[in-house]
Amino acid sequence: MLTTKFIDIPPLSGVAGAVRVPGSKSISNRALLLAGFASGTTVIEGVLDSDDTRVMIDALVQLGCGIEAAPHRLTVRGVGGRPALKNATFFLGNAGTAMRPLTATLALFAASSDASFELRGTPRMHERPIGDLVDALRGLGCSVECLEKEGYPPLRVSAGKGPLSFAAPLRVRGDVSSQFLSALLLALPLRAEPVDAVIEVAGELISKPYVDITLKLLAAFGIAVEREGSQRFRLAAGQQLRSPGRFAVEGDASSASYFIAAGAIGAVDAPLRIEGIDSGSIQGDIAFADAVRAMGATIESGEGWLAVRRGRWPLAAIDLDCNPLPDAAMTLASLALFADGPSTLRNIASWRVKETDRLAAMASELRKVGASVEEGPDFLTITPPRAWRAASVATYDDHRMAMAMSLAAFNPLAGGNVPVRILDPRCVGKTWPDYFEALFSVARARREAVPVLAIDGPTASGKGTLAREVAAALGYRLLDSGAVYRATAVAALDAGIEAENADALAALAASLELRFDGDRCLLGGRDVTESLRLEEVGAMASRISAWPAVRAAVLDAQLGFRDVPGLVADGRDMGSVVFPDAELKVFLTAGPAERADRRYKQLISKGIPANIDSLRADLEARDARDRNRSASPLKPAEGALMLDNSALSIEASVDVVLKAWQERRPFDQSPDRPAVGPV
Repeated sequence: MLTTKFIDIPPLSGVAGAVRVPGSKSISNRALLLAGFASGTTVIEGVLDSDDTRVMIDALVQLGCGIEAAPHRLTVRGVGGRPALKNATFFLGNAGTAMRPLTATLALFAASSDASFELRGTPRMHERPIGDLVDALRGLGCSVECLEKEGYPPLRVSAGKGPLSFAAPLRVRGDVSSQFLSALLLALPLRAEPVDAVIEVAGELISKPYVDITLKLLAAFGIAVEREGSQRFRLAAGQQLRSPGRFAVEGDASSASYFIAAGAIGAVDAPLRIEGIDSGSIQGDIAFADAVRAMGATIESGEGWLAVRRGRWPLAAIDLDCNPLPDAAMTLASLALFADGPSTLRNIASWRVKETDRLAAMASELRKVGASVEEGPDFLTITPPRAWRAASVATYDDHRMAMAMSLAAFNPLAGGNVPVRILDPRCVGKTWPDYFEALFSVARARREAVPVLAIDGPTASGKGTLAREVAAALGYRLLDSGAVYRATAVAALDAGIEAENADALAALAASLELRFDGDRCLLGGRDVTESLRLEEVGAMASRISAWPAVRAAVLDAQLGFRDVPGLVADGRDMGSVVFPDAELKVFLTAGPAERADRRYKQLISKGIPANIDSLRADLEARDARDRNRSASPLKPAEGALMLDNSALSIEASVDVVLKAWQERRPFDQSPDRPAVGPV
């Protein structure tokens, strides 16, 4: 999962391969809630691991549920409808799929006991209306108190003044959020009163497919609901939640929408395969695939997969009622950037009460990349850009803003050639913590379009540590050029290849499967970090690096590290030889005395005896050899930033490099500037 303040996505030219989508958030949290309050033990497979599901799990554990985690599954021991806990405060983040149903469930439980619970969330959650659900619960006789502002969280639910009344139907509005109706449906099986319960929906019910999901999960847990269309629902008396034993969560259709869209834009040579979901999904957002077909894409489906390929280009503009797919409609807004004319998305007023005011937010950010946007009370009309602009996209702490707007990086396929910066990419943790890693695993870009930051300098100048920290700050890939030679040496020693066998060594270097993961170096998936430091490995690396064929093979391997979203490369010739077109070249100039002192302290701290005078003499001798060698002599690249880090901490050095990097990027908004939501 990215932990950076921003991520810069280079201009993307296509997609290829396969990606697996995580479990559905809507299904995961409903299944967790029902399993937690049911009798018996439920094994839930494919549960989404995200911020929203974690707050639901934490709340259920507080209530006394036993939850055991194993790879790709959770085992939940339910409380049988009667939690032992009677007083608690729950923090539910910005998860509507946790706040709304837990409010209803705990209100009904508290009404028949002496319990009292508070439900709190993030500041944004405290701005999301819940008054219609509160009114419905109060109409039953539940005690629900809004602690700060009437109609909004935080809330307190507690024992009422008497038994609940089901003589008249519960009435709840359906035109603000379907989550209010779903919350009541999920909670009513816990009522203590042995009577039928009826819910009537006032107004048109939006997001009907999410209610269908609720009804299907209730049926899986033993609760039958009679319905009259979308306006009236009856839960007969005498039904109790019971575990189905096992329950499988299908892949998230909303998450799949970003890759369906990416395939429609950039899968030219072969289809993009999306695994974990198919056209038979119970989620309403699977209708997104039909909308994308209407825009011209080719989509095939089999059991547990979709395959998407670009068809018509540019895509056909659409005019669509998006009530059946409110979340995935945000992806359509970004897809409209690649259409042949204006597209209109209608019936999306519910966007305004989501994680942010998505109507205003999407209009603002689409304009940044060059689109013309008309924003209405419940619609957007989007005209594709005439000229694409490099944009710094605010995400408003909204995961879907980050994921949907990342598609703008495919602008080269529509006549652009600009990067896109996504501010606070960490917000995708709400539903898909590894979204950007998944995107980069299938995205393709022209090699020269991928930004490179090269950090060069003499031995023991700290370039490796600096490169690692800068790569972490930018969310970029890392190349330790010296480690490539040492990894070749490790592989050669393992294979029994002699240092004099230049051809075999060159072939070995060309076939290395090498990856850097923070402080670790992985060779063919094996952690060889410690092996790289062995004396015999260093000696072997020094000998084999003299062969021109090996150097050529290693150069090809180094160039192969240049991949989306970007690369930070460290070595002695990164900016001068390997990446002469690097966007920023840094050359460290700490003197031999300072470097010897650092190396001395490092060795002593590890219990290794050392002599500082000998270390300095050795460094000076190596500097001389490196400066005077015939192949890639040590020297600053043309235009390099000369950084004397003798007296700088690593943190200060990182700040200098990142400031220089920002000055070279085409964005006009600082990554540290807070994103302000629409007024």
